[in-house]
Amino acid sequence: MAELESQPLSDEERAELEELRAEKARREAQEEARREREELAALRAERSKAEEVAANAASAPAPAPKPAAAKPAPAAPKLQPKKAVRPKSVEPKPSRDEMTFAQRMVASKEPTGENEIPGMAPAQKIIIVLALIAFVIFMSYTILTSMGLL
Repeated sequence: MAELESQPLSDEERAELEELRAEKARREAQEEARREREELAALRAERSKAEEVAANAASAPAPAPKPAAAKPAPAAPKLQPKKAVRPKSVEPKPSRDEMTFAQRMVASKEPTGENEIPGMAPAQKIIIVLALIAFVIFMSYTILTSMGLL
């Protein structure tokens, strides 16, 4: 076996290897094209459904809200095949003025430059400060107790 690995490939073996590599690349390209077609079809269906819902909402008057007890239970989520990867719809972030207090506390500031690291959220800064204060108190207690002062 070691002899086979150390010998260079013959011309026939090289040709066969190149043929296999080309076949593999062709299969991968076909698979990628198939996935893109599936994604495009899914996005078109989603867009047409959204347009249909928008058209129905525009033409029909808004129904009166139902009481909470009369709402039907939500349907079970449909299982998607593993190969179908759909991009998540990204909702636009509200400006800092439109955010609630809690949203502002956990949201970090967006970086302004291309290579800039985003800043820490205020809640994260508060947690770090409280942890440092607790650590200093614990160490002071431990040292004073070991010295017999407490």
